[in-house]
Amino acid sequence: MFKEILQKCIQGEQLTEKEATSAMDEIMSGAATHSQIASLLTVLRFRGETLDEMVGFAKSMKQHSISIPHNEKGVIDTCGTGGDHAKTFNISTATAIVLSSLGVTVAKHGNRSVSSKSGSADVLEQLNIQIQTSPEEAAVVLKEKKMSFLFAPLYHVAMKNVAIPRKELGFRSIFNLLGPLTNPANAEAQLIGVFDEKHGAIMAKTLRELGVKRAMLVTGAEGLDEISISTNTFVTELKEGEISQYVLTPEDVSLPRGPLTDIQVNSPKESAEIILNVFQGGNNETARNIVAFNAGAALYIANKVSSIEEGVKEVTKAIANKTVYEQFINLQEERLEIIDA
Repeated sequence: MFKEILQKCIQGEQLTEKEATSAMDEIMSGAATHSQIASLLTVLRFRGETLDEMVGFAKSMKQHSISIPHNEKGVIDTCGTGGDHAKTFNISTATAIVLSSLGVTVAKHGNRSVSSKSGSADVLEQLNIQIQTSPEEAAVVLKEKKMSFLFAPLYHVAMKNVAIPRKELGFRSIFNLLGPLTNPANAEAQLIGVFDEKHGAIMAKTLRELGVKRAMLVTGAEGLDEISISTNTFVTELKEGEISQYVLTPEDVSLPRGPLTDIQVNSPKESAEIILNVFQGGNNETARNIVAFNAGAALYIANKVSSIEEGVKEVTKAIANKTVYEQFINLQEERLEIIDA
């Protein structure tokens, strides 16, 4: 089957959703060889992916992943494609903690560092926030603490079959796009950072087909896979089945611009220090503002506020009155309470 699919792709033909699902089923089950996987990834990188292919691949990946057994409503994820090489601190992780402090249920999907200086798992360890070790534990924390961290390798076990081809190829592949689309908690809303704005529309359309209700896919003009505080941000928004695209600036939400150098780091330790500085009301204004910008947008996507600017104001207030810092301390105590329970 896989050889026929490869032959079709080499001839310039596109896969149907069913064919894409079958191809990914073979990859996830270990039936496809490393050379076959590498060939498919290379072809797709050159010609680009269609919507049917993205949907088929994503559905297969979700079927081969482990889900979180929870009953929470309005779950949101703040995740990114990675690969922007901007060396910024873990903005999406800080954003997740902020959201949970404001009553939003967050299933933060992430991994260790691959292309950045600090992955979500790396910085959480530095912040002394435990990573849940089972889906059951994650479900408990999601309910009690409003935030779980879903360590990707624990839930996407079948991804081990593509690890070697991805590493040997060394370039971004469709898996960079698919990862954020396959949240194990089936998040209803998502704020996704994308390394290139040209992928925003097809990712939004894929999320719509997967049943996601609200989403915002963002790329800073400098290539940041976050909402930028330094320049314009390209946005693709999914709302009530409709997809729109626009440009967002710090001035649109009454925030001043700040230099990228203020938020760049060289290690997970430095990333954790900036996050703590923000939560404690420190003097890194650029860091505080980019967290407020991204978390404010997430509040909007979660239907907690009517506009991004209103969300930014709510986040700024929560940081100033220590609501965020108190939730940070609450999350640090998480493992002890579960063990005692």
